[in-house]
Amino acid sequence: MVMFILLEALIGVLALSDETSTDFNDLGKLMLAGFATAIALALGFTFVRLRLREKAPQTSNFISISSTQEKNKEAGN
Repeated sequence: MVMFILLEALIGVLALSDETSTDFNDLGKLMLAGFATAIALALGFTFVRLRLREKAPQTSNFISISSTQEKNKEAGN
């Protein structure tokens, strides 16, 4: 849902920038603004992903091939 909202906002910004006429001298400023926007979006996306990861910690990828009975017998010896 959030991705859809961001995509709609991006389409709106592109439509607005497409309607304004620019000359060759303004292209550097537009590229710099696009680069800064891309960095801001990437940082925001990373921040949101890290927050979601903190709320739901990952399960361990470790898989034991020995049963719990074997571990109990070894611990008792």
